[in-house]
Amino acid sequence: MRWLSYRFGIAAASVLVSTNSHHAAAQSADYYAGKRLIILVNYAPGGPADIEGRFFAKHVAKHIAGQPQVIVQNMDGAGGMVGATYLGEVAPKDGTMIGMLTASAWQFAVENKPRKVDFKTYEFVAYQPSTTVYFMRTDVKPGIKTPADLAKAEGLVVGGLSADSAKDITLRMTLDLLGLKYKYVTGYRGSVAARLALQRGEINFYSESPPSYRTVVEPQLVAKGEAIGLFYDPGWDGKTFSRSKQVEGLPIPGFHELYRQIKGEAPKGQLWESYLTALQLIGDVFRVAVFPPGTPKAAVDAMQAAVAKLATDKEFADEAVKSFSYVPEFNTGPDTNPKVRAMLNTSPELRQFIETYVKAGSGTK
Repeated sequence: MRWLSYRFGIAAASVLVSTNSHHAAAQSADYYAGKRLIILVNYAPGGPADIEGRFFAKHVAKHIAGQPQVIVQNMDGAGGMVGATYLGEVAPKDGTMIGMLTASAWQFAVENKPRKVDFKTYEFVAYQPSTTVYFMRTDVKPGIKTPADLAKAEGLVVGGLSADSAKDITLRMTLDLLGLKYKYVTGYRGSVAARLALQRGEINFYSESPPSYRTVVEPQLVAKGEAIGLFYDPGWDGKTFSRSKQVEGLPIPGFHELYRQIKGEAPKGQLWESYLTALQLIGDVFRVAVFPPGTPKAAVDAMQAAVAKLATDKEFADEAVKSFSYVPEFNTGPDTNPKVRAMLNTSPELRQFIETYVKAGSGTK
């Protein structure tokens, strides 16, 4: 595990509250005074989840009333599920540990077996929409010069983290929808390891979130002609597709656009419907700031107030644009719990389909 600590001086602040909420607000304001807060990241150091988790920690720390010492702790494994499970089953429930979890909502929502602690009982503080960018090596036969050349690729080797992770499932779904043959290799310990495997030629197809794609993949691989961006996961609200501002300026199509370009028609069928469901669940709650079940309301309120202040934090916005080319947005507020919990409700049919799909995922397609 690696740790990173952020310390900030205590600043005086004036808080305007109504008479009815004065006591609760005072409790929230005092809750973290003299305490230490651990932000748990459920992926390995150096990867996109870690980069964004540390960026979040650095800036949200300035806004937590009581100015606690904020530390980042990595706990990776099983596609992020080791850290996510630890948060619910083992972590202290006194507000001194909060998870910045990536892709956990999808995995919990499609599991077909009960867990010791139901993810829907966690205390959700905020959630962040996101997307994913898919890319591949350009030296894959017969030579990949445009995204549409993916349809001609020979010897595709897809890298993944774990068979049941959101990343692996969508990597496979997109290629299966296109009807392409590929070898699937999973078990890499985070995106840094998978990216190195791609650079060595062990795999030649992978995906990453926009921050790592923009800051690492694009300048180190795409700009040198070693890789090419292929497509991104579009937003889907149940009726229409949208392009996330996180991929603005990138010369790549959405998957639905690339599919039509290659196939000449819109995708359809059960696999497509499952992919659309994944877009909604992964896209809307790709990253979540969440406490263990039973965390005191004062801690939740204090953290939600801190996250809300990021929306008007100029330093946060300026550094985000410089680092990622966009400003991460967090949805937070008193209705966060019911909203996220509603999104976690999935049908038995979908869970059974995903379970079968995951089991069929090993080996060569």
